[in-house]
Amino acid sequence: MSIVSRLIEGVRAIGRTRAAAPGGHRVVVRARYDAAQTNLDNRKHWAMADGLSADAAASPTVRRTLRNRARYEVANNSYARGIVLTLANDCIGTGPRLQLMGFSGEDARFIERSFIEWSHTVELAEKLRSMRMAMAEDGESFALLTSNPVLPTPVQLDLKVIEADQVATPTSPILPSNAVDGIVFDDFGNPLEYHVLKNHPGSPITTLRLEADRVPAASMIHLFRPDRPGQRRGIPEITPAIPLFAQLRRYTLAVIAAAETAADYAGIVYTDAPAGGEADQVEPMDTIELEKRALLTMPGGWKMEQMRAEQPTTTYAEFKHEILNEIARCLNMPFNIAAGNSSSYNYASGRLDHQTYYKSIRVDQARLVSQIIDRVFAAWVREAILIEGFLPQRLRSVDTDWSHQWFWDGHEHVDPAKEANAQATRLASHTTTLADEYARKGQDWEIQLNQRARELTLMRQLGLELKPADGGPSLQPIPTGSAPDEETGDE
Repeated sequence: MSIVSRLIEGVRAIGRTRAAAPGGHRVVVRARYDAAQTNLDNRKHWAMADGLSADAAASPTVRRTLRNRARYEVANNSYARGIVLTLANDCIGTGPRLQLMGFSGEDARFIERSFIEWSHTVELAEKLRSMRMAMAEDGESFALLTSNPVLPTPVQLDLKVIEADQVATPTSPILPSNAVDGIVFDDFGNPLEYHVLKNHPGSPITTLRLEADRVPAASMIHLFRPDRPGQRRGIPEITPAIPLFAQLRRYTLAVIAAAETAADYAGIVYTDAPAGGEADQVEPMDTIELEKRALLTMPGGWKMEQMRAEQPTTTYAEFKHEILNEIARCLNMPFNIAAGNSSSYNYASGRLDHQTYYKSIRVDQARLVSQIIDRVFAAWVREAILIEGFLPQRLRSVDTDWSHQWFWDGHEHVDPAKEANAQATRLASHTTTLADEYARKGQDWEIQLNQRARELTLMRQLGLELKPADGGPSLQPIPTGSAPDEETGDE
């Protein structure tokens, strides 16, 4: 059937449906969602709901307010500071480690050692931790790829971390359609340039007229997590938890104030006599000095009762537990890591809660690799190739395979014996590889195996006996006169 025939048949079917309706009238189906209804009960709750775009909702004024409040809570709330620090430490650790895959052993080790030396010199891991913390507090972080002639390494590439406040367009409040505050994009959504203020807006040396440098996109790194399609500037990751942090501190201060108020009074004087009844006259709110270890008499008709210590309440600990659990949820962090307290956990529940958290850490690390580390390594390679005599000539070809991977710090297991048994089972059943197992610990399998071979060789030379944990045959010392192979440790 042709398209025209099907259209005609569809129109006829609609006519037959209308004719079949009672009285020949059109049938109207009314459907609705309860969540779309507005009534007196929920009108105030949904009053702030809007249909703004991602960039309009995250306007410069809104982002500035959220940043200031998030920084205030992290600076003054011990839980907020601990959560942000823990997140950065677990995500970055001691920093990523490079492993090249397209080179021979000696070339790969030379480049890996050179890059590690450079990363230690510029404190790459520390800057990554700072950027990860800024992503939680400010929603985003920027880093400028620049040259630092003071560096003692041959490659003088450096990374200058810039706070989100400093990336803004001060010239005109009205930006073109292809730009947001501080960033200009092309028609395909790719950033073209960044406007970086010469001074921080909150710096005491900032003048009324802000001036900005135009930085090409190739020299700028922008780390943020887009939560909505089309979002081009970030908001703090702890945004949903900012009011909860404030409530947590307010409730703690209120409990302390109530306990201090109760402690300020030794007791109260009261009477059961009715107004105008038989009781001695006592001035309201009068104070009585009490002496230690003394018998006291009360005015006629009056009694004394000591203040009861009812603070903190029995629900105080439960309140803190629940609100911390809600705070940590927006960061995919379990309660025991956010609170630094695992007293209510058993082994199985702790492991189960950590799975979601560690998966979130791996996602963050993948984002860091794509948005920062790969770009930094590419810039390091470009500069290294231009340095005469630094890299071997065979590595300076355009056809050089620079494929690589990154290793991060592994997560320590609560029960090392169980993990070791599981690892041995996986290796015995060929469901894993040594590369994967060492990668779980953030280690390079080639480096570890070479190191282990050297250790075994030396142990044999010294006549030390190594007994395996499973009761298998021990490694006997090498007889006198034997010369083990230096590379593999075999005789």
